[in-house]
Amino acid sequence: MPFKLVFLWTDILFWLLMLMLVTVTVMPKPRHIKQAWTYVWQSKLAMATVVIVMFYLLMTMLDSIHFQRQVEGTYRSDVESVLDVFLAPLDQNVETSYSAPFASRSFVAEAVELPNDGVVYETTPLNYVQQFPEDEPDAKIWDILYKTVVGLMLGLSLSLVLCIAMAYFLRIPILKPSRPNTTQWRTMFITFVVIFTLFAVMYYLSRFYHILGTDKVGQDVFYQTLKSIRTGVLIGTLTTMVLLPFAMVLGTFAGYFRGWIDDVIQYIYTTLSSIPNVLLIVASVLVLEVVISKHPDIFNNIALRADMRLLALCIILGVTSWTSLCRLLRAETLKLREQDYVQASIALGTSNVKLIGRHIVPNLMHIVFITVALDFSSLVLAEAVLAYIGVGVDPTTFSWGNMINVARLELAREPVVWWSLTAAFVFMFTLVLAANLFADVVQKAFDPRARQLA
Repeated sequence: MPFKLVFLWTDILFWLLMLMLVTVTVMPKPRHIKQAWTYVWQSKLAMATVVIVMFYLLMTMLDSIHFQRQVEGTYRSDVESVLDVFLAPLDQNVETSYSAPFASRSFVAEAVELPNDGVVYETTPLNYVQQFPEDEPDAKIWDILYKTVVGLMLGLSLSLVLCIAMAYFLRIPILKPSRPNTTQWRTMFITFVVIFTLFAVMYYLSRFYHILGTDKVGQDVFYQTLKSIRTGVLIGTLTTMVLLPFAMVLGTFAGYFRGWIDDVIQYIYTTLSSIPNVLLIVASVLVLEVVISKHPDIFNNIALRADMRLLALCIILGVTSWTSLCRLLRAETLKLREQDYVQASIALGTSNVKLIGRHIVPNLMHIVFITVALDFSSLVLAEAVLAYIGVGVDPTTFSWGNMINVARLELAREPVVWWSLTAAFVFMFTLVLAANLFADVVQKAFDPRARQLA
């Protein structure tokens, strides 16, 4: 085969999480849960934000299928992803140093030798950007406008074809305005067309220009930003996957059984909450680095080492983040245990496991949904904060936190190198804002009092 699939631990866990999400989606749900989700899909804001989050998930999926190419009978040591193939050759179009967005020349003046052995410092033409004659200053502007229109037409036509095909197979009347109490498919399709067209324009322009500039080592910032999506999404999703079992099991048991079980669980999460998370993360990262250095045969390439550090960061964030949700679930379980239908089930001799699974857990899911949606955005931001203090993901891993950490050192330059920081901020801000807006709709759907006040 010309390539060999590489299964990283984060890839396996992410695809397992996607499989679980699909399974939960198609499973039959209680009536009140179904009514709550119906309210969510009837919200235009929810449908628009879902499309934005799905775009980030799609980028993560493409970047979570890794492989090694075969060259002359042997497999290369570097690991690529499907997203790398889609974005090629942006990863190879490396300039000398900084360049501004859509620039044709370098941002930093370089030493150029003259024929008479003299040296002059001047900006040099970029190697992977289309050049124009100096006597035609408007040629570059017209070329950018022309390529923008071409990308706009390609993205718009392709997105409309995809929407029509989807609407045809799913029997969705997208041409008719959606009624207030129905699923807002039209809003979803409009958002999809806007995002797909915008991405198509940026993708087409990136074939000819560094649309978001380059960083200190000359790497394309647009490529870095898209590659950083996977890290941000994995931090939010895998950490949630780790913290949910701790919070749900311990919180439910503490509230239902009470007594000494409640005391022990309270002591555990109170003690854990009193330890600064940064200290635990630093200790875990140091221990992991020692383990990796002592087992070079297991972690035999850069991708495996970076992936293990990312996985360890997700685990330690999950282990230190379940305490707040555990408190909420314990308090809600204490209230549910005193309800008449629960007391009647206890009097009839229903087993504890069946009672918790049938009466307690389903009535806790609204808290779980709301907390998970809110925690996702906070975990994405946590990665940037941890990278800022040097205990985040591996420096070789693309992440918004690493981009911001490197870019902050360049804010004191004159003129300022602003594009790396801005690109990371915009993409991270869009994901976090979409997740928060969706969480707000979910909270209203699962909290009848909030829905009445809205």
